Amino acid sequence: MKRILLGVFVLGSITAFAQNQNPENAKMKPEMTEFWDPEVAVVTPGENNSNAPADAVILFDGTPESLLQNWTNSKGEAPGWSVADNCVTVVKGTGTINSKASFEDFQLHIEWRSPAVVDPESKSQGRGNSGIFMQERYELQVLDNYNNRTYRNGQAGSFYKQHPPLVNVCKKPGEWQTYDVIYTAPRFKADSTVFSPARATVLQNGVLVQNNVSLFGPTEYIGIPKYKAHGPAPLVLQDHGNPVSYRNIWLRKL
Repeated sequence: MKRILLGVFVLGSITAFAQNQNPENAKMKPEMTEFWDPEVAVVTPGENNSNAPADAVILFDGTPESLLQNWTNSKGEAPGWSVADNCVTVVKGTGTINSKASFEDFQLHIEWRSPAVVDPESKSQGRGNSGIFMQERYELQVLDNYNNRTYRNGQAGSFYKQHPPLVNVCKKPGEWQTYDVIYTAPRFKADSTVFSPARATVLQNGVLVQNNVSLFGPTEYIGIPKYKAHGPAPLVLQDHGNPVSYRNIWLRKL
């Protein structure tokens, strides 16, 4: 929002400047549409697209210390999930884990893996089910949809029960997958009604699966989503009973 306002201000200033010139001096020059200050901030990128840039908030780096430092369970206690081999894995029945920090607009990178061993009896929503909740309310589905069909607005890459993914780009069970998310939080009027809804763009494994979609409200398993005013809130990872693993979780505030 600040960048948009800055751009509007600069373009307005340029227009006003041109209009105030004498007719003989009104011809535009290249420098009249150039602005130099404030200088664009320098951020050192990661060595590749998976590595966190210098200004990122590291939410999980693969160590037990990182989990305890940055996450709690839903009761504010130490998370019950297991940490091994540089990843954190759902332990059935221990509940969600919530980031201690709260966020509004952000760029999120997160890597996930469904179990390599697939129960032949499991199908649809019963395979590798978890979820990533933006602001603890808006679920980006995690599910093993490699040769496993389910309802289209409930498969991996969907905003659950709202927007199906553009394509299914799931890898085989046991292989690491990535989500890169650009998320804009909803804004509310003084009377708590929606001024602008939450919006999100998602790349799964480098492929666009959500293109700047507008969310209808918080995720609902039954019923129609309906917004309630809120401010910054945590990132939440879901315990759905399947041993889904996560690693390399970082976020940039926007």
